Amino acid sequence: MMWMLLLGMLLLGTVGGIVYLSSRFAKFAFVQKAAKGRKWARFAIGLAFVLALLLATGAAFGAINAELCILHLVFFWLACDGIGRLVGRQKKSSQTPRYYAGACALAVTAAYLACGWYFAHHVTRTAYTLETDKQVGSLRIVQIADSHIGNTFSGEGFFKHVQAIQSEHPDIVVITGDYVDDDTSKEDMEAACEALGTLETTYGAYYVFGNHDKGYYGPKYRGYSGDDLIAELEKNHVTVLQDETVPIGDGFSLIGRQDRSEGQQGGRASMEELMENVSPGSYSIVLDHQPHDYDAQAAAGADLVLSGHTHGGQLFPFNHMGEWLGIDDKSYGLEQRGDTNFIVTSGISNWAIQFKTGCKAEYAVIDIKGNFSSQ
Repeated sequence: MMWMLLLGMLLLGTVGGIVYLSSRFAKFAFVQKAAKGRKWARFAIGLAFVLALLLATGAAFGAINAELCILHLVFFWLACDGIGRLVGRQKKSSQTPRYYAGACALAVTAAYLACGWYFAHHVTRTAYTLETDKQVGSLRIVQIADSHIGNTFSGEGFFKHVQAIQSEHPDIVVITGDYVDDDTSKEDMEAACEALGTLETTYGAYYVFGNHDKGYYGPKYRGYSGDDLIAELEKNHVTVLQDETVPIGDGFSLIGRQDRSEGQQGGRASMEELMENVSPGSYSIVLDHQPHDYDAQAAAGADLVLSGHTHGGQLFPFNHMGEWLGIDDKSYGLEQRGDTNFIVTSGISNWAIQFKTGCKAEYAVIDIKGNFSSQ
């Protein structure tokens, strides 16, 4: 329902934006000259420019991204028009000024979205260092989430990111959900899993499901099921955790949760139940795709919770909308509640939106330093 509402608002905003932008394009001198003083012709020419822009961006980025481009242009054009009016009043010129505001709006929007494209398609490294008084060793974790294979990179393209992860010399690699989605082809899925199979780590690679991984439309839509994905991951030495706990290294416990979407159907264990399997004194690391159970995780005594799902809020200024609406406990980054640390990654890729203007694509490197004692 929420996504339907957002998509409806996006569509209405796009229609209104088309009308507004058509009237703005009509103010350019070359349009007025071509229209020969006819108002309807000015608007028609302006509409033709907007529709051409919409079709071009749609062909390049897809329908949703074309709508976002139009809405960003509307925002920046309104801002430039406002600034232009203020400057015009201060100059108090009797002459009709050239329409610099429109040219400025086009340039600013293009530059802004170019940066958003770059941040979405160039994966960076984000590092965290956590210390604990528990008698455990040290552990280097590399976390990825929300790869949605086939969107910003193919299965084969994923390999270069795996090479970057390998260069971090991780003790473990964790994939916290939405590895694939409904539009990920079977070929891309298999190639991406083969890329993971090249990893060399101290304690292995681990995976938990996200809300997209099993597919919303059934296995016929994309040609494979959630079980097929599990089989391919396990064939490439990735351990799939579904409400399971495994010991790791010198005193660490790794807890992999079923996704929240399973819990809404009564299909996942509570944090209290999962913590019963953790050895006393162990440092517990929870893999939970959606950051939406912070109070229960802190109350259960988890030490670290790793999540994705939010895509870092994706677009400024809506980065924290999930928190404002109570959908997520956090949109991005590190937070501590009591003795529990929570990290939400913005993800290594995107779902449908091809721009990140409020964050950047990343993988996370988390170094845990314990107070290990051999006595």
